[in-house]
Amino acid sequence: MDKRIFWLALGSFAISTEGFVISSLLPDIASDAGISVPLAGSLITAFALAYAIGAPVLATLTGEWDRRRVILWTLVFFVIGNLVAAVSSSFELLLIARIVMALSSGLFAATAQGTAVALVDDHHRARAIAVVVGGTTVAVAVGAPLGALVAAIAGWRGTFFAIAALGALSGAILWWRLPRGIIGTRLPLMRRLAAAVRPGVMPILLTTALALIGAFTVFAFIAPLAIQGGGLSPIALPGMLLAFGVGAVIGNIAGGQAADRFGATRTVAWSLTLSAAMLVTFSLIPTFLPHSIAGPALMAMMVPWGIVGWAFPPAQASRILKIAPDAAPIVLSLNASALYFGVALGAVVGAAVLRFGAPADLGLIAAVFPIIGLGIVLAGRVFARPVAMPAE
Repeated sequence: MDKRIFWLALGSFAISTEGFVISSLLPDIASDAGISVPLAGSLITAFALAYAIGAPVLATLTGEWDRRRVILWTLVFFVIGNLVAAVSSSFELLLIARIVMALSSGLFAATAQGTAVALVDDHHRARAIAVVVGGTTVAVAVGAPLGALVAAIAGWRGTFFAIAALGALSGAILWWRLPRGIIGTRLPLMRRLAAAVRPGVMPILLTTALALIGAFTVFAFIAPLAIQGGGLSPIALPGMLLAFGVGAVIGNIAGGQAADRFGATRTVAWSLTLSAAMLVTFSLIPTFLPHSIAGPALMAMMVPWGIVGWAFPPAQASRILKIAPDAAPIVLSLNASALYFGVALGAVVGAAVLRFGAPADLGLIAAVFPIIGLGIVLAGRVFARPVAMPAE
């Protein structure tokens, strides 16, 4: 397999590190900006909405451009966004910087996967995409904890400077290594949206959004949950993200294998069920346990939560591909948009919970969404069963 694909994975690692580390930075950003943590959570909402809406639009507009040029420009704007965030003098400027990062991140992700496919033969396409997406998994496992550790040492601005440097390094290597002349295929936006109305696609997209709403109601505000609810020190946040990342790597592998062995729908159903149970536990621990026990218990929960949560995406992707195998790139991009809409709404829900309640309430509210998603999955299985005709 072409080794240049691994440099594309480095770019995915840089971009995804910024996306996952932000939740651990919210308390410090809120303190410096003189705002509440729920308001600071709009940094996650704005990023996710810009990604969900902007990625398919920009991918459509740049579909026939040279992919090397697109990738390099996305990294340029990503680096600029991080530098602006690092030196921002107001919360509004930081918000604009995150929107710029989101637009460049979404376009990079779509273009990098298409470029990886173009660099290999037909038999290695799935593996090439897996390598690029693997950069995101490594970012969850390693990048986000390291980013949180940098913030603990050098402040949240230091994290943005470090990610800007990583993005610049990725861009320099890809400028050197990627070939010119790889041209994509332009898919009209209406064709992308038309795939959403295919039978069975919309319930899957809705389930994806619901699963992520539940997850990010808690994950977006894991810092106040750990510090206020569990009595942990801010220095414990890198450890919590590392534990979650380890679970995510395991879950990503296990989810794909479980979908192949037991069926994608069954795997998704179990993931939603266990996710709901764990989210409830995130509320029970700080409510009923003293800080001396609650803090370590919350940290211990991060590994299984990562496993269960990250078993969902590969199984859900398998479900939507089974429905529309002829439109794989389109339905996968729609699923990615649904995922980021879920992230955005999860941050909104979590902010509302903190505004009117306490960090210990996050898990109980969050659990409602995967339960609704589970209901959609089970209803789909019931309606898909053939109806027996009465004997004459």
